[in-house]
Amino acid sequence: MSATSRVGRAGRTVSAETAATYRRNGWWRDETFLDDLYRQARERPHRLAVAGRRVAASRTDTLDYAELARLTERFAAALHDLGVRRGDFVAVQLPNRWETVPLVFACLRVGAVVCPISPVTPEDELRHRLSLTEARVCVTVPEWSGTPLAPAVTALKAELPTLEHVVVVDGPVPDGALSFEERFVADAREERGPLPPDLAVGPDDPFVVLFTSGTTGPSKGVLHSPNTVHAAIRGYADAFGADDGWVAAVSTPLVHYSGFAQGVLTSVLLGGTVAFQDVRRNEVLLDLVERYGATLLYGPPATLADVVASQREEKRDTGTLRHVVIGSAQVLPALAEDVHTLLGARAYSLWGMSEAGPVTMTRPSDPADWAAHSNGRTIDAMRLRVGDGSTEPGRAGAGRLWVSGAALALGYHRREEAFAESLGPDGWFDTGDLARGDGRDGVRIIGRARDAIVRGGAVAPVTELEAVVGGHPRALEAALVGLDGPADGAGDRPVTDTAVILAVVAVPEGTPGPTLDEVRAHLVAAGHDDPRFLPDRVEPVTALPKTLTGKVRKEELRRRFGPGPSPAA
Repeated sequence: MSATSRVGRAGRTVSAETAATYRRNGWWRDETFLDDLYRQARERPHRLAVAGRRVAASRTDTLDYAELARLTERFAAALHDLGVRRGDFVAVQLPNRWETVPLVFACLRVGAVVCPISPVTPEDELRHRLSLTEARVCVTVPEWSGTPLAPAVTALKAELPTLEHVVVVDGPVPDGALSFEERFVADAREERGPLPPDLAVGPDDPFVVLFTSGTTGPSKGVLHSPNTVHAAIRGYADAFGADDGWVAAVSTPLVHYSGFAQGVLTSVLLGGTVAFQDVRRNEVLLDLVERYGATLLYGPPATLADVVASQREEKRDTGTLRHVVIGSAQVLPALAEDVHTLLGARAYSLWGMSEAGPVTMTRPSDPADWAAHSNGRTIDAMRLRVGDGSTEPGRAGAGRLWVSGAALALGYHRREEAFAESLGPDGWFDTGDLARGDGRDGVRIIGRARDAIVRGGAVAPVTELEAVVGGHPRALEAALVGLDGPADGAGDRPVTDTAVILAVVAVPEGTPGPTLDEVRAHLVAAGHDDPRFLPDRVEPVTALPKTLTGKVRKEELRRRFGPGPSPAA
């Protein structure tokens, strides 16, 4: 098999006229993130680029731009020596460690497609991802969270003939694997002369494959080029008027779009700094903010709730912090207020997806509390429509959310038919989400179409209800599912009224969860008093079942708890 054949057909075509428009608007360009890195290394060589905190080791690894550029060349030469060629895939299964960053740029340099994989990926899913991409190299760690990763990946070499090398970072190396320290770090290969410049990934070539959550089957590999990612993060940075003073503290994994692109690549694009930690310790995230003067903090609502609670207990200097961006779920008014009063910053709501990155955001020009009411307007490079698009986006009623624009992915790797199924005849992409207009040219996400809860012909604002229930004093988070309701939500048949609304509430172990009456009263007190959408059952759990990307497996909840009793009177 030739190297180039490892990259499957994309499934999305862009006309020359549209591509020219994207370039004219600055969303696409003739450079890549590798050019950004080399420019920063020339112009600000000693500016801090990366700060990776090792929580258990009580240390922080740092790289300035000169060091990052030098290690990029070194790692690229190491990959090339291992036989990696243009179009090959390199899997990077690491926690949030500094090594991930130069590896990403090394893949760009040598012409490879980087495949970030979470270290908590189950073996079956890991096998699927390595097999689908035919990854030639996998970089991993000896173990993570008690799971021996390096031995497991090395054992897969016998099943996967294309997996030629397993490289182990920071620890024991099993037979059949290689030491990252010896092959990548200790050998200054860049001093022997640079690799040919024509090896590097081009702006429209496949660059990264990011896997979806896999809630409805095997995960799909979303294939992006440097330009599709650039369009997204350029719009993300421009929404804040960001410049080279950008310092982002990122709580999400670098293997996800938010950490990989909005964290690492945005910082290098601007000449700023990205700071992260290798394990989830939300209560000490503000240490990064204080130490490195972070201007932006990114995370989901649960993470930010922990952050503000930590600030109440131990005040840190957050005077540099201006933007707190909250993604993956709705922002409650209380959280937005806490961000303002305790951190001195403003909360912003963001909605995005692996297929397009950050699509909608609230803005500094919006009302101060707008993050608690909207998911915002599209970034410059994207467009959206709700339903059939016959009304203005900001005033549309509830309907399926469609997106289009320069940040939309190339397609699903070797699943082009699945990507094509989500594309309408006019090239718009069906996100699978339901949304309604917010009255200001933006949208409020209601929930996934397949998980729609419908009563009396109206669609329940599931994501808002979940956020409120999850904010109960005796709850950690919550999920609402409809029982005996729509089977698929895909619009293939009429959607019938949901018989039972079940609230599954995660509570601390050994703690009694809120009762049904308490949940209903909590919702009413928060202004969600439509009796059609108040839950009929409450089930406490110690944790909600989730995918690797943090999405709740609602089908599992439906199977676990069954149809249940009749709705409450």
